[in-house]
Amino acid sequence: MSAALTTFRDPAGSLTIEGERVFRTVRPEFADDCLHFLNSETAQAWVAAGKLVETRVLNHASGEPLDLEHQRVFFPSYPWEWTPGQWISAAELTLDFADAQIAAGRILKDATPLNVLFRGGNPVFVDVLSSEPRDLQDPLWQAYGQFVRTFFLPLAAYKYLGWPLALSLTRRDGYQPGDLYPHLSMWARFREPLFSFVTLAHFFERRAKGGPERKLKQRPDAALYMHRRRIASLRSALRKLSTAPLQSHWSAYPETADHYSPQEREQKREFVERILETARPARVLDIGANTGEYSRLAAQFGAHVVAWDTDVAAAEHNRRAAVELDLPILSLVADVARPSPALGWRYAESSSLLDRARGRFDLVMMLGVIHHLLLVDQIPMREIASLTAELTTEWAIVEWIPATDVRFRELCRGRDRLYGHLDERTFLKSFSQMFSAVSRKALGNGRVVFLLLRNH
Repeated sequence: MSAALTTFRDPAGSLTIEGERVFRTVRPEFADDCLHFLNSETAQAWVAAGKLVETRVLNHASGEPLDLEHQRVFFPSYPWEWTPGQWISAAELTLDFADAQIAAGRILKDATPLNVLFRGGNPVFVDVLSSEPRDLQDPLWQAYGQFVRTFFLPLAAYKYLGWPLALSLTRRDGYQPGDLYPHLSMWARFREPLFSFVTLAHFFERRAKGGPERKLKQRPDAALYMHRRRIASLRSALRKLSTAPLQSHWSAYPETADHYSPQEREQKREFVERILETARPARVLDIGANTGEYSRLAAQFGAHVVAWDTDVAAAEHNRRAAVELDLPILSLVADVARPSPALGWRYAESSSLLDRARGRFDLVMMLGVIHHLLLVDQIPMREIASLTAELTTEWAIVEWIPATDVRFRELCRGRDRLYGHLDERTFLKSFSQMFSAVSRKALGNGRVVFLLLRNH
């Protein structure tokens, strides 16, 4: 990442990412409490469990800002790139953290998906300024509404209305109940959990009057009970938003792909396996990963894998398999041809997908995807080669699909005059400006898998 990435929306401090280092500055009046939290048993236990980002103090002087450095999560991702399972996982982590803070006499002042990143399939809480002292007599959790808007309602809109979770890209503060209510059927409006979190909330919202906020005071034990009951209610509602394993054309692709014979499939797998065993890449990007067969293969040879696929069901299948096998795979819903952009104030708070990926990987895999880029997205071959060179520092495994291939012809849709000239020689010529072809494996179906080495 060439330029520093900065976020400053928390009045208590700011965060800056410079290359591989992540710095946080805490305003003087919040410094002592931040240190108290970082040194607490709860925080230390969460760090040890890998659920809270590791933090070290760089500088602390009385009356001066507190300077911290966090361990950088290898590949930061954003909610608009997550699968449904990742949303649920991040929400559960947030509620777990809120529960732990309440038990320790503290509270979360904000509860948004943007406080969570993923290491492989495991969520990690990264905003150490979200914890603050709790008024032991106050039964209200001010961040409750934010949790509902930014976690619960997007998940409800996805499950019951089919609204893509990727819409969170334009919904930093989530949805209001009134955004969902008009689109729900009468039956859905009166079904839990929508009745409590959408229907009732919508009508209370409409009847709400402006005026000074009243402070509620209760006995500490009663206030604690109310906090725990509220979190338990959110957990129960969240479970109802979980979905069965998703199915799509692409999630079933490995079983239904009829353009590979079992022998050809095995030839391809053995070729890729030999490369991974020899090269032993530490970081692999799997573009068009589908359900993750080759993501898992790379992870089994010790690589940390980031897997991109445009199909939500396929990406979720990859995520579930990685979690079950405890493999370091971060499966994202991402389109290399239409990458998520930089966002935020002056485009400097959330970096683009490609900015996060450039030069971060030892090996890039593009298996069974290049014809989609050429024919569906209409990306020129030289552009595909150029981007591949930007993403990898060493190796690329690229599968060439000839114009005679059944899938190529389906995607070509009669445009043979435009794309019929594309052949293996054209492919090699485009890539040869940035790569050297090290080895080649021709499959029985006419497809060819290449191992390419980036020129330096």
